[in-house]
Amino acid sequence: MIYASADELILYASQYINKLYAPPNIPSMKQTARTIDQLGAIIRRERKKQGLTQASLGEKVGLRQATISKLEAGEPGTQIRTVLDTIAALGLEIVIDERRQGAADDIENVF
Repeated sequence: MIYASADELILYASQYINKLYAPPNIPSMKQTARTIDQLGAIIRRERKKQGLTQASLGEKVGLRQATISKLEAGEPGTQIRTVLDTIAALGLEIVIDERRQGAADDIENVF
């Protein structure tokens, strides 16, 4: 015979209901970056969306908080390894595509 307390039954039922009604895993929209400033803004938005501070993201990547700050601000001279490691830590990837018509300023107005 199986014995379970009312609290355990509620816990199991709650987990089952949450699983049934969980929102579908909808992929996020693609984001386009044509400048380092735009790339930094994307990284900042994703970091905040994931509830990470610059310091906690830096710890995941093995970088100082100041380095993450400079990357998000679009500081020149950021190493590509730093960018790729940070993007990977956020669960993102870079996709190279042909540039669509329009100037970089056009896309900047979207942000």
